[in-house]
Amino acid sequence: MTEADRDVIELSANALKVLQRRYLKKGENGELLETPEEMFRRVARAVAQAERLHNPSASVDEWEDTFYGLMTRLEFVPNSPTLMNAGRELGQLSACFVLPVGDSMESIFEAIKNTALIHKSGGGTGFSFSRVRPHNDVVMSTKGVSSGPLSFMSVFDAATETIKQGGTRRGANMGIMRVDHPDILDFISAKHDDNRLNNFNLSVAVTDAFMRAVEADEEYPLLNPRSGETVRTLKARKVFKSMVTLAWKNGEPGVVFIDRINAHNPTPQLGEIESTNPCGEQPLLPYESCNLGSVNLATVCDDGHVDYGRLGHIVKTGVRFLDDVIDVNNYPLPQIAEMTRGNRKIGLGVMGFADLLFRLAIPYDSDEAVRLASQLMEFVHTQARAASVELAAERGVFPNFEGSVFDVEGGPRVRNATVTTIAPTGTISIIAGCSSGIEPLFALSYVRRKVLDDDEMPEVYPYFEEVARREGFYSEVLIKRIAEEGSTRHADDVPEHWRNVFATAHDVTPEWHVKLQAAFQADTDNAVSKTVNFPNHATAADVEKVYRLAYRSGCKGVTIYRDGSREEQVLNVGATRRDKSNGRDPSAGLATTRPSRPRLLTGETERMDTGCGKLFVIMNDDEHGPREVFANMGKAGGCASSNTEALGRLISLALKKGASPADVVGQLKGIRCHVPYGVGPNATLSCADAIGKAIERRYITGAASSAGAPEPQLALVEVAQGACPDCGGAIEHEGGCTICRLCGYSKCG
Repeated sequence: MTEADRDVIELSANALKVLQRRYLKKGENGELLETPEEMFRRVARAVAQAERLHNPSASVDEWEDTFYGLMTRLEFVPNSPTLMNAGRELGQLSACFVLPVGDSMESIFEAIKNTALIHKSGGGTGFSFSRVRPHNDVVMSTKGVSSGPLSFMSVFDAATETIKQGGTRRGANMGIMRVDHPDILDFISAKHDDNRLNNFNLSVAVTDAFMRAVEADEEYPLLNPRSGETVRTLKARKVFKSMVTLAWKNGEPGVVFIDRINAHNPTPQLGEIESTNPCGEQPLLPYESCNLGSVNLATVCDDGHVDYGRLGHIVKTGVRFLDDVIDVNNYPLPQIAEMTRGNRKIGLGVMGFADLLFRLAIPYDSDEAVRLASQLMEFVHTQARAASVELAAERGVFPNFEGSVFDVEGGPRVRNATVTTIAPTGTISIIAGCSSGIEPLFALSYVRRKVLDDDEMPEVYPYFEEVARREGFYSEVLIKRIAEEGSTRHADDVPEHWRNVFATAHDVTPEWHVKLQAAFQADTDNAVSKTVNFPNHATAADVEKVYRLAYRSGCKGVTIYRDGSREEQVLNVGATRRDKSNGRDPSAGLATTRPSRPRLLTGETERMDTGCGKLFVIMNDDEHGPREVFANMGKAGGCASSNTEALGRLISLALKKGASPADVVGQLKGIRCHVPYGVGPNATLSCADAIGKAIERRYITGAASSAGAPEPQLALVEVAQGACPDCGGAIEHEGGCTICRLCGYSKCG
């Protein structure tokens, strides 16, 4: 450890929690083997080794210190696989990959095998299923008919479900289909029931010709990818309405404007771009990967102004860091290594934009914010491209430069085919202690609920508290109210100026979300991850308006989320968000139900002695926590056996619908029958009492097993109202994924 490593980085409690949970090295028994400082040193040292590859006399130690300082000052943070794996045996540093899926059984199952290898290494994958022939199409080799791309997507999904990344989480996929594929209507409705393809984000690849047909209310052709022949025609507006309606229902599918993406393809000589990474911000050719990193804009605010000198230094150093990552990366497939090193795409983006706006006292939903976004990204892109030109002079242009869009007289000779991407940032923004990507802040104050009681602990955004105290409008009552509502927009005791400045995601109308996305997209090589938030009462027509606006504004895609539109509702701050007009929860009447039962569940059986005989209580869990309970009365028959079976079924139904273990225990414990067993506090008063005590010991007191019971879980209804299944914090939607900013829990698809 160097002297610099002994300086403790200023990290928030949530950042420390996320690092300890997901990033820091651990021993066989889960004990931590490194500090955050040592993690950043490990990453800096591993990445700096690339300097020697290009210049044997380079001072690797100096670049290591430079990279270390950049990260420990939280000015720049690379994507999660780099933080996790640099300097470790796995050594896979890329976040996202695109794999080709061809129109043959061999190609499809080769892609599934490669997906497994990528997910095992910690990466996410994107696919286009547009080349797979439609269902019921002829298969010449067998004289049979094709099952179609949707059936094969289910196989990809099942493989993803099986393979956990590093033993902790499942991988994420993007599935894309062209709007002119014959199976497009089935694709659009593939996640209609919320229980299919749960490891996929879905997007439709929309063409310019399709959008023109929508505008003109014309039909357009569906083309068989096997033959190129027109199968039939559809009304473009009918298909567009289907996309909009399903997105309104549950956020999917999103859309990518595929012709616009290919118009900005820097290496058209290598083929067309068909797909993106799971969150949609990184269009890639088949077998390409990309290394992402983000600049923390919150660190470049100096006395009410943007320090562009500092920002330029961070950008140029970040570009060098990401270019070095390409050379030290351990790629999961040789084809990926070849394509990635051939094009050397990097994706430098930004995070902390909302924090910067707060410190500059600029409302997110304002023309001034749009102007700042344009100015910032133009500067970042210009500096990043200049850094790539400098690297090309030092190290050479990217190998596939000839035939690229840069291979023109007077064109820039660059080291990297792309240099900028705006990613969601998710957990790395938690580490950096800033807002995510270019999103507005989700809420100014969260309610963190305790698992075993009704206590609520408001957590307020620090800068808001600082301003509120400075300006004299701070109060505990205000903070609690904001925690319930998530916003100050209707708080009369907050001055109007600050109500406007401290805009949160649901204060911002969908049109402003799109305006900000378009402003950043104008100077971004790749694409921009951005979620357009809608209130629960928004209509499908509102969603359609945003899709059209995103296309007209130059965006490369758009993802929307309507509050409360999924069963695992992830929005709300506070206890619930209620309809102000009648005090009723707008989601009332919608069943809170878990996905269909997996084939395999884990759990344990506890034997309980009762006055009716030996009672065996079987308690199984799924990924949300307690799932089902079976109660069997040994070899007994009659009423005792049938009643305990019935109790188990009802308890399982209650758990499926959102009851917590504490709810169940509260109803069962203490029920007496005429044949109790034992005396004193350990007596079993009835079969119902025995089942309640078994559930209590497994899920609440943790005394059911000598090996240690699982930690108490939140009730599913709390998850449905916006609680993280791991810590109880509020969950946010971001680029097709969910993220808890309190503990780092994330899930895509």
